[in-house]
Amino acid sequence: MPNAIPAHMTAIDITKPGGPEVLMAGNHDVPKPKSGEVLIKVAYAGVNRPDCLQRMGAYPPPPGAPKIPGLEVSGEVVGLGEGVSDTMLGSKVIALVAGGGYGEYVCAHHTNTISAPKGLSMDAAACIPETFFTVWHNVFQRGRLKAGEIFLVHGGTSGIGTTAIQLAKAFGATVIITAGSDEKCEACLKLGADHAINYKTQDFVEEVRKITDGKGTDLILDMVGGSYIERNYDASSEDGRIVQIAFLDGPKVEVNFAKLMMKRLTHTGSTLRARPVEFKAQIAKELHEQVWPLIEAGKVAPVMHSEFALADAAKAHALMESSDHIGKIVLKV
Repeated sequence: MPNAIPAHMTAIDITKPGGPEVLMAGNHDVPKPKSGEVLIKVAYAGVNRPDCLQRMGAYPPPPGAPKIPGLEVSGEVVGLGEGVSDTMLGSKVIALVAGGGYGEYVCAHHTNTISAPKGLSMDAAACIPETFFTVWHNVFQRGRLKAGEIFLVHGGTSGIGTTAIQLAKAFGATVIITAGSDEKCEACLKLGADHAINYKTQDFVEEVRKITDGKGTDLILDMVGGSYIERNYDASSEDGRIVQIAFLDGPKVEVNFAKLMMKRLTHTGSTLRARPVEFKAQIAKELHEQVWPLIEAGKVAPVMHSEFALADAAKAHALMESSDHIGKIVLKV
């Protein structure tokens, strides 16, 4: 049986916009689940780039979401809101949340939770929600990746990148990645990527043309933006698709859109955090049906780089921003 729920909990506050040092542990009331929600006693919380942006004041939580950072957790359901089946009580789950993950307890809509994959540790399970939801929507739903296509993912050793490599390979695509060192390129090849490009020593456009015999890529997943936007057009095949999910190099750039017209390209993008729970519920359903069997069979696995205590969230953010990691960073709650 779940333990008694306390009135108060420890969670991480963003004391003011700034660097990692502004993250401090504070005392908060334990949230109460609303209709359709569950209360989760958090075991681990994933750390993601949007958390860093929120800390800097550049990515505020959507209306009604907690100000506490954290978009993904693993843990145990210990409380139920109105309309939620009693069968969920005591279950081990992963959850995508709009905020609040860096705390001992968090509320999540029951449709945005999934039973933790069998055989997977709870620290590894916490690496799943934000990255797998994001990759599934942007690569397979929005990007329409199909077996036999050529897929380029920038930032191959990020949490998104390591997930995209494995899922794209599992569904029959040829995968090309870019990464910032030979070590990172080798790590991506070991995960299943077919080709790895060190963007610091190679021009990814030229390398893609060599790899594809001049055809270019069918789909590009880009989190860099900036100068990569027009270069992605150069690396794309005719009728290629580019999906934008972040702008690490900036969202404003001068681009020759004639290339988009001449190649009949589709350039789209999305954010996930502010989308309605019903939208995320459909992603959760598809992941449970199509991806959970791959995880439970050991064919796909989240890549975890390191673990920090909740109180050391600032150290976790510093590592995230250094880009020295390969895979995911989690907080032990």
